[in-house]
Amino acid sequence: MIARTVIRRGLRVLALALAVVVALCGLLAAALRIQFTGAPAAWAKSTGNDAMWLGHAWVDGRRTEQDVEKLAVRLRTTGIKDVYVHSGPFEWDGRLDPAKYPNAGNFVQWMRKHLPDVRISAWLGQAVKNGLDLDDPRSRENVLAGVAAIMKQGYDGIHYNFEPIGDGDAEFLDLLERTRQHTRLLSTSTPQIEPYLGMRLTARALLGHDKYWSEGYFRQVVDRVDQVAIMTYDSGTPAQSLYGGHVARQAGLALDLVPGSKALFIGAPAYHDHGLPWLDQAESVAMAAEGARLALSDHGRRERFGLALYVDFAATEEDWHEYMTRWR
Repeated sequence: MIARTVIRRGLRVLALALAVVVALCGLLAAALRIQFTGAPAAWAKSTGNDAMWLGHAWVDGRRTEQDVEKLAVRLRTTGIKDVYVHSGPFEWDGRLDPAKYPNAGNFVQWMRKHLPDVRISAWLGQAVKNGLDLDDPRSRENVLAGVAAIMKQGYDGIHYNFEPIGDGDAEFLDLLERTRQHTRLLSTSTPQIEPYLGMRLTARALLGHDKYWSEGYFRQVVDRVDQVAIMTYDSGTPAQSLYGGHVARQAGLALDLVPGSKALFIGAPAYHDHGLPWLDQAESVAMAAEGARLALSDHGRRERFGLALYVDFAATEEDWHEYMTRWR
Protein backbone atom coordinates (compact mmCIF):
# COMPACT_ATOMS: atom_id res chain seq x y z
CA MET A 1 0.00 0.00 0.00
CA ILE A 2 2.77 2.41 0.95
CA ALA A 3 4.65 1.56 -2.26
CA ARG A 4 1.58 2.34 -4.37
CA THR A 5 1.13 5.67 -2.61
CA VAL A 6 4.76 6.58 -3.25
CA ILE A 7 4.42 5.63 -6.93
CA ARG A 8 1.25 7.71 -7.31
CA ARG A 9 2.90 10.72 -5.72
CA GLY A 10 5.92 10.27 -7.92
CA LEU A 11 3.77 10.12 -11.03
CA ARG A 12 1.88 13.25 -9.97
CA VAL A 13 5.15 15.12 -9.43
CA LEU A 14 6.42 13.94 -12.82
CA ALA A 15 3.17 14.98 -14.53
CA LEU A 16 3.35 18.38 -12.86
CA ALA A 17 6.97 18.82 -13.94
CA LEU A 18 6.13 17.90 -17.52
CA ALA A 19 3.19 20.32 -17.49
CA VAL A 20 5.50 23.10 -16.30
CA VAL A 21 8.03 22.32 -19.04
CA VAL A 22 5.33 22.30 -21.71
CA ALA A 23 3.94 25.60 -20.41
CA LEU A 24 7.37 27.24 -20.38
CA CYS A 25 8.11 26.00 -23.90
CA GLY A 26 4.78 27.43 -25.01
CA LEU A 27 5.56 30.79 -23.43
CA LEU A 28 8.98 30.85 -25.10
CA ALA A 29 7.48 30.00 -28.49
CA ALA A 30 4.88 32.74 -28.05
CA ALA A 31 7.55 35.27 -27.08
CA LEU A 32 9.68 34.43 -30.12
CA ARG A 33 6.68 34.52 -32.43
CA ILE A 34 5.83 38.00 -31.17
CA GLN A 35 9.39 39.09 -31.94
CA PHE A 36 8.76 38.08 -35.56
CA THR A 37 5.79 40.36 -36.18
CA GLY A 38 5.44 43.58 -38.11
CA ALA A 39 7.18 44.78 -41.23
CA PRO A 40 10.81 45.94 -41.27
CA ALA A 41 11.60 49.46 -42.43
CA ALA A 42 12.65 49.85 -46.06
CA TRP A 43 16.03 51.24 -44.99
CA ALA A 44 16.74 48.32 -42.61
CA LYS A 45 19.10 46.27 -44.74
CA SER A 46 22.77 45.85 -45.57
CA THR A 47 24.93 48.95 -45.33
CA GLY A 48 27.77 47.17 -47.11
CA ASN A 49 29.33 45.97 -43.86
CA ASP A 50 28.76 42.21 -43.98
CA ALA A 51 31.10 39.27 -43.40
CA MET A 52 31.62 35.65 -44.37
CA TRP A 53 33.44 32.64 -42.98
CA LEU A 54 35.63 30.88 -45.57
CA GLY A 55 36.79 27.27 -45.40
CA HIS A 56 40.29 25.87 -45.02
CA ALA A 57 40.81 25.08 -48.70
CA TRP A 58 41.81 28.70 -49.37
CA VAL A 59 45.01 28.40 -47.32
CA ASP A 60 46.04 24.74 -47.55
CA GLY A 61 46.87 24.71 -51.28
CA ARG A 62 43.62 23.38 -52.74
CA ARG A 63 42.50 26.78 -54.04
CA THR A 64 44.26 28.78 -56.75
CA GLU A 65 44.29 32.39 -57.89
CA GLN A 66 41.61 31.46 -60.43
CA ASP A 67 39.40 30.40 -57.54
CA VAL A 68 39.98 33.75 -55.86
CA GLU A 69 39.02 35.49 -59.10
CA LYS A 70 35.72 33.56 -59.11
CA LEU A 71 35.18 34.44 -55.46
CA ALA A 72 35.81 38.08 -56.30
CA VAL A 73 33.15 38.05 -59.01
CA ARG A 74 30.67 36.79 -56.42
CA LEU A 75 31.63 39.10 -53.57
CA ARG A 76 31.87 42.33 -55.58
CA THR A 77 28.07 42.40 -55.90
CA THR A 78 27.56 41.93 -52.15
CA GLY A 79 28.12 43.96 -49.01
CA ILE A 80 30.77 41.56 -47.69
CA LYS A 81 33.76 43.56 -46.49
CA ASP A 82 35.27 41.07 -44.01
CA VAL A 83 36.23 37.44 -44.55
CA TYR A 84 37.33 35.01 -41.87
CA VAL A 85 39.39 32.29 -43.51
CA HIS A 86 39.90 29.08 -41.52
CA SER A 87 43.64 28.87 -40.88
CA GLY A 88 43.91 26.53 -37.89
CA PRO A 89 42.94 24.85 -35.73
CA PHE A 90 45.27 25.10 -32.76
CA GLU A 91 46.72 21.90 -31.32
CA TRP A 92 45.50 20.70 -27.90
CA ASP A 93 48.43 22.50 -26.28
CA GLY A 94 47.71 25.77 -28.13
CA ARG A 95 50.42 25.49 -30.77
CA LEU A 96 49.56 26.48 -34.35
CA ASP A 97 51.37 24.35 -36.93
CA PRO A 98 52.45 26.46 -39.96
CA ALA A 99 51.89 23.35 -42.10
CA LYS A 100 48.16 24.04 -41.74
CA TYR A 101 48.33 27.26 -43.76
CA PRO A 102 51.05 26.80 -46.43
CA ASN A 103 49.15 28.86 -49.01
CA ALA A 104 48.05 31.69 -46.71
CA GLY A 105 50.56 34.21 -48.04
CA ASN A 106 49.49 33.59 -51.63
CA PHE A 107 45.81 33.78 -50.69
CA VAL A 108 46.29 37.14 -49.04
CA GLN A 109 48.18 38.48 -52.07
CA TRP A 110 45.48 37.24 -54.47
CA MET A 111 42.78 38.82 -52.33
CA ARG A 112 44.64 42.13 -52.28
CA LYS A 113 44.78 42.01 -56.07
CA HIS A 114 41.18 41.02 -56.79
CA LEU A 115 39.32 42.29 -53.71
CA PRO A 116 41.44 45.13 -52.31
CA ASP A 117 38.62 46.56 -50.17
CA VAL A 118 37.93 43.32 -48.28
CA ARG A 119 39.62 42.77 -44.91
CA ILE A 120 41.08 39.29 -44.32
CA SER A 121 41.26 37.74 -40.87
CA ALA A 122 42.73 34.40 -39.87
CA TRP A 123 39.93 32.32 -38.37
CA LEU A 124 41.55 30.41 -35.50
CA GLY A 125 40.10 28.28 -32.75
CA GLN A 126 39.64 24.86 -31.22
CA ALA A 127 37.26 22.89 -29.04
CA VAL A 128 37.88 23.84 -25.42
CA LYS A 129 35.72 21.20 -23.74
CA ASN A 130 37.95 18.15 -23.23
CA GLY A 131 40.36 19.74 -25.71
CA LEU A 132 42.45 22.90 -25.62
CA ASP A 133 42.71 24.21 -22.05
CA LEU A 134 42.72 28.01 -22.19
CA ASP A 135 42.92 28.07 -18.39
CA ASP A 136 46.52 26.85 -18.75
CA PRO A 137 48.87 29.87 -19.04
CA ARG A 138 51.29 27.90 -21.21
CA SER A 139 48.52 27.05 -23.68
CA ARG A 140 47.59 30.73 -23.96
CA GLU A 141 51.25 31.59 -24.56
CA ASN A 142 51.33 29.02 -27.37
CA VAL A 143 48.16 30.50 -28.89
CA LEU A 144 49.71 33.97 -28.86
CA ALA A 145 52.93 32.69 -30.45
CA GLY A 146 50.84 31.12 -33.22
CA VAL A 147 48.97 34.38 -33.74
CA ALA A 148 52.22 36.33 -33.99
CA ALA A 149 53.56 33.88 -36.58
CA ILE A 150 50.46 33.76 -38.79
CA MET A 151 50.10 37.54 -38.86
CA LYS A 152 53.38 37.60 -40.80
CA GLN A 153 51.43 36.10 -43.75
CA GLY A 154 49.82 39.49 -44.27
CA TYR A 155 46.43 39.06 -42.62
CA ASP A 156 44.55 42.16 -41.53
CA GLY A 157 43.38 40.60 -38.31
CA ILE A 158 42.57 37.62 -36.12
CA HIS A 159 39.14 36.03 -35.71
CA TYR A 160 38.78 33.68 -32.75
CA ASN A 161 36.30 30.81 -32.53
CA PHE A 162 36.74 28.78 -29.34
CA GLU A 163 33.80 26.59 -28.35
CA PRO A 164 32.31 26.36 -25.83
CA ILE A 165 33.57 29.35 -23.83
CA GLY A 166 31.68 29.52 -20.56
CA ASP A 167 30.00 32.65 -19.26
CA GLY A 168 32.42 34.60 -17.09
CA ASP A 169 35.58 32.93 -18.44
CA ALA A 170 38.34 35.29 -17.25
CA GLU A 171 41.11 33.45 -19.12
CA PHE A 172 39.41 34.09 -22.45
CA LEU A 173 39.25 37.81 -21.61
CA ASP A 174 42.97 37.70 -20.81
CA LEU A 175 43.69 36.06 -24.17
CA LEU A 176 41.73 38.76 -26.01
CA GLU A 177 43.61 41.52 -24.21
CA ARG A 178 47.00 40.00 -24.93
CA THR A 179 46.18 39.30 -28.57
CA ARG A 180 46.08 43.08 -29.08
CA GLN A 181 49.87 43.25 -29.16
CA HIS A 182 49.84 41.21 -32.38
CA THR A 183 46.96 42.68 -34.40
CA ARG A 184 45.07 45.92 -34.86
CA LEU A 185 41.91 44.11 -35.99
CA LEU A 186 40.47 41.60 -33.54
CA SER A 187 37.16 39.79 -33.79
CA THR A 188 35.51 36.78 -32.25
CA SER A 189 32.54 34.50 -32.72
CA THR A 190 30.29 34.35 -29.67
CA PRO A 191 27.53 32.11 -28.38
CA GLN A 192 24.03 33.52 -28.29
CA ILE A 193 23.04 36.00 -25.60
CA GLU A 194 20.67 34.70 -22.92
CA PRO A 195 17.29 35.44 -24.56
CA TYR A 196 15.23 35.49 -21.37
CA LEU A 197 16.04 35.30 -17.68
CA GLY A 198 16.77 31.78 -16.47
CA MET A 199 17.50 30.23 -19.87
CA ARG A 200 21.28 30.25 -19.48
CA LEU A 201 21.27 28.16 -16.31
CA THR A 202 18.60 25.84 -17.67
CA ALA A 203 20.53 25.20 -20.89
CA ARG A 204 23.73 24.71 -18.95
CA ALA A 205 22.09 22.10 -16.72
CA LEU A 206 20.82 20.22 -19.77
CA LEU A 207 23.93 20.48 -21.98
CA GLY A 208 26.73 20.50 -19.45
CA HIS A 209 28.12 23.79 -20.79
CA ASP A 210 26.94 27.32 -21.51
CA LYS A 211 24.87 27.71 -24.67
CA TYR A 212 24.19 31.35 -23.81
CA TRP A 213 26.25 34.19 -22.39
CA SER A 214 24.90 36.71 -19.92
CA GLU A 215 24.61 40.29 -21.13
CA GLY A 216 27.34 41.31 -18.69
CA TYR A 217 29.92 38.84 -19.98
CA PHE A 218 29.00 39.50 -23.59
CA ARG A 219 29.68 43.20 -22.97
CA GLN A 220 33.08 42.40 -21.43
CA VAL A 221 34.07 40.48 -24.55
CA VAL A 222 32.81 43.27 -26.82
CA ASP A 223 34.94 45.76 -24.88
CA ARG A 224 38.06 43.83 -25.94
CA VAL A 225 37.41 43.35 -29.67
CA ASP A 226 36.64 45.39 -32.78
CA GLN A 227 34.08 43.01 -34.26
CA VAL A 228 31.73 40.45 -32.79
CA ALA A 229 29.85 37.76 -34.73
CA ILE A 230 27.00 36.06 -32.87
CA MET A 231 26.45 32.46 -33.93
CA THR A 232 22.67 32.80 -34.27
CA TYR A 233 22.10 29.32 -35.65
CA ASP A 234 21.63 25.81 -34.23
CA SER A 235 18.89 27.50 -32.22
CA GLY A 236 16.71 24.43 -31.73
CA THR A 237 13.64 26.29 -32.99
CA PRO A 238 11.28 24.05 -35.03
CA ALA A 239 9.66 26.65 -37.31
CA GLN A 240 10.76 29.49 -39.57
CA SER A 241 8.77 32.11 -37.67
CA LEU A 242 10.32 31.01 -34.38
CA TYR A 243 13.81 31.09 -35.84
CA GLY A 244 13.16 34.55 -37.27
CA GLY A 245 11.96 35.65 -33.84
CA HIS A 246 15.04 34.12 -32.25
CA VAL A 247 17.32 36.12 -34.57
CA ALA A 248 15.31 39.30 -33.97
CA ARG A 249 15.69 38.81 -30.22
CA GLN A 250 19.43 38.15 -30.45
CA ALA A 251 20.02 41.10 -32.76
CA GLY A 252 17.91 43.40 -30.61
CA LEU A 253 19.83 42.50 -27.46
CA ALA A 254 23.17 42.86 -29.22
CA LEU A 255 22.34 46.22 -30.75
CA ASP A 256 21.86 47.55 -27.23
CA LEU A 257 25.11 46.01 -25.97
CA VAL A 258 27.54 46.71 -28.83
CA PRO A 259 28.52 50.37 -29.30
CA GLY A 260 28.16 51.85 -32.77
CA SER A 261 31.94 52.23 -33.04
CA LYS A 262 32.29 48.45 -33.26
CA ALA A 263 31.07 46.01 -35.91
CA LEU A 264 28.23 43.67 -35.03
CA PHE A 265 27.53 40.67 -37.24
CA ILE A 266 24.51 38.37 -37.02
CA GLY A 267 25.41 34.84 -38.10
CA ALA A 268 23.28 33.58 -41.00
CA PRO A 269 23.17 29.81 -41.65
CA ALA A 270 24.32 29.23 -45.24
CA TYR A 271 24.67 25.51 -44.57
CA HIS A 272 22.28 22.58 -44.53
CA ASP A 273 23.56 19.85 -42.26
CA HIS A 274 22.20 20.88 -38.87
CA GLY A 275 21.73 17.25 -37.89
CA LEU A 276 18.03 17.71 -37.14
CA PRO A 277 15.54 17.78 -40.04
CA TRP A 278 13.40 20.58 -38.62
CA LEU A 279 16.44 22.86 -38.18
CA ASP A 280 17.34 22.53 -41.87
CA GLN A 281 13.79 23.62 -42.67
CA ALA A 282 13.47 26.33 -40.02
CA GLU A 283 16.84 28.06 -40.23
CA SER A 284 17.79 29.95 -43.37
CA VAL A 285 19.58 33.03 -44.60
CA ALA A 286 16.18 34.53 -45.46
CA MET A 287 14.84 34.16 -41.91
CA ALA A 288 18.10 35.45 -40.42
CA ALA A 289 17.90 38.50 -42.68
CA GLU A 290 14.27 39.14 -41.80
CA GLY A 291 14.95 38.86 -38.07
CA ALA A 292 17.94 41.20 -38.34
CA ARG A 293 15.87 43.73 -40.30
CA LEU A 294 13.11 43.71 -37.69
CA ALA A 295 15.60 44.30 -34.88
CA LEU A 296 17.33 47.07 -36.80
CA SER A 297 13.99 48.75 -37.53
CA ASP A 298 13.18 48.85 -33.82
CA HIS A 299 16.65 50.02 -32.83
CA GLY A 300 17.31 52.68 -35.46
CA ARG A 301 19.94 53.15 -38.16
CA ARG A 302 23.29 51.50 -37.56
CA GLU A 303 26.19 51.61 -40.00
CA ARG A 304 28.44 48.85 -38.67
CA PHE A 305 25.81 46.15 -38.56
CA GLY A 306 25.51 43.23 -40.95
CA LEU A 307 25.04 39.55 -41.60
CA ALA A 308 27.90 37.07 -41.44
CA LEU A 309 27.31 34.12 -43.76
CA TYR A 310 28.41 30.68 -42.56
CA VAL A 311 30.00 29.17 -44.64
CA ASP A 312 31.28 29.59 -48.24
CA PHE A 313 31.77 25.91 -49.17
CA ALA A 314 28.26 24.94 -48.02
CA ALA A 315 26.38 27.96 -49.38
CA THR A 316 23.95 27.15 -52.19
CA GLU A 317 22.67 29.40 -54.96
CA GLU A 318 19.45 29.66 -52.96
CA ASP A 319 21.40 30.93 -49.95
CA TRP A 320 23.04 33.60 -52.10
CA HIS A 321 19.68 34.51 -53.64
CA GLU A 322 18.15 34.94 -50.19
CA TYR A 323 21.06 37.12 -49.07
CA MET A 324 20.83 39.32 -52.18
CA THR A 325 17.04 39.69 -52.16
CA ARG A 326 16.20 39.68 -48.43
CA TRP A 327 19.17 41.63 -47.05
CA ARG A 328 20.77 43.62 -49.86
